[in-house]
Amino acid sequence: MACGGANQHSISGQLNLSSQTNQKAPSKRRRYRRCKSAPAVESISLHSNHSTPIQHSESTVQKLHTSSIKVIIILAIYLGVGTVCFSLTRHQMKGKKTNGVVDAVYFCIVTMTTVGYGDIVPDSVATKLLACAFVFTGMALIALSLSKAADYLVEKQETLLVRALYMYKDVGMAEILKEMETNKMRYKCFMVFLLLLVVIIGGTVFLSKVEELSFIDSFYCVCCTITTLGYGDVSFTTKAGRAFAVLWILTGTISLAQFFLYLAELNTERRQKKLVKWVLDRKMTNADLEVADLDEDGVVDVSDFIIYKLKEMGKISEEDVSIVMKEFEELDIDQSGALSAVDITLAQSFQAIG
Repeated sequence: MACGGANQHSISGQLNLSSQTNQKAPSKRRRYRRCKSAPAVESISLHSNHSTPIQHSESTVQKLHTSSIKVIIILAIYLGVGTVCFSLTRHQMKGKKTNGVVDAVYFCIVTMTTVGYGDIVPDSVATKLLACAFVFTGMALIALSLSKAADYLVEKQETLLVRALYMYKDVGMAEILKEMETNKMRYKCFMVFLLLLVVIIGGTVFLSKVEELSFIDSFYCVCCTITTLGYGDVSFTTKAGRAFAVLWILTGTISLAQFFLYLAELNTERRQKKLVKWVLDRKMTNADLEVADLDEDGVVDVSDFIIYKLKEMGKISEEDVSIVMKEFEELDIDQSGALSAVDITLAQSFQAIG
C-alpha cells in the first residue's frame, strides 16, 4: 500500500488533470502539483505557457553554439598540427604535388575522412606512422565532435525553414517551437538532403570545370568521395581543386553520414509512434488490469494506469520504476506513502551523518 500511495502522489503530482475537468467540486478534487525539478513537464504542460519552451530552445541553441566553437578550435588545432607535420615531411611523401601547405591540409582531410584517394601517400617509416596517428585522431574527431557541429548547423537551418513556412501565418513562437519539436527528424532529414544536393551538384560542376573531367567522371568522383570509397582513379589534382576539396570533402562526408543517421532516427520515431498508437487503441482486459495493479490492492488508480501504459509504450522499464521507487522509499522516512518537507530534511540529515 505504501508503494501504491507513493506512485499516486509522485505521478499525479505532475499532472494537473482534475483542475480542468472538475472545477465545480473542489472538495472531491485531488490536489496536483508540478515538480520543480522536472522541466520536461513544463514543456508539455496542458496550459499554454509561451516563456518556458522558448527559454528551453534558447538554452539548447546556446549549448550547441558553444559546442560548435569548441569543435572549430579542435579542428583548427588538428589541421594546424597536420599541416606543419606533413609540410616538413613533404619530401617523404610520393604522388602528384602542387603546393606544400595546400597538399598538407588536403592530405589531412583525405586521411581524417577515410577517403584515401591514394594520390598522395606516405613513403617513409616516419610518415607512415604519422599517418596512422592522424587517421585515428581524425576519425575520433569526426565521430565525437564534428557531428555536434553538423547538428548545430542543421538546427539553425531547421529554425529558418519552419519560420519561413509560417511567415504569412498568424502563429506565435510557441507554436513554431512545438511544430519543430513534433517534426524535428523530418525537418532535419529534409535540410540535410538539400545540403547533400548542393554538395553533389557543386562538386560535380567544380570537377568538370576546374579539374576538366567529363560529367560522368565528375559525378563518379563526387559519389566515391562522399561515400568515402576513394578508389583514387579520379581525384583533385590541381592546387585550386585541392583547396576547394579541403572544405568540400569534409562537408560532403559528414552530411551523408548525418543524413543516414537522421533517416534511421526518423524510422525509429515512426515505429515508436505506431507502438504508442497501438497501445492507446488496444482495449483493456482483466489481465491488463491485474498487471497494471502495481500495489496489488485490487484497484488501478491513475498512477498505476499511467505507469502501466508508459511501460507498454516502451517509454520506461520495470527497472526504471524499481530505481525510482527505491529512491522514494529512502526519502519517505515516516513510511506514510507521501513525501513532505520533514521527510526531505530528515533524509538529508541522515545522509550527512552517514
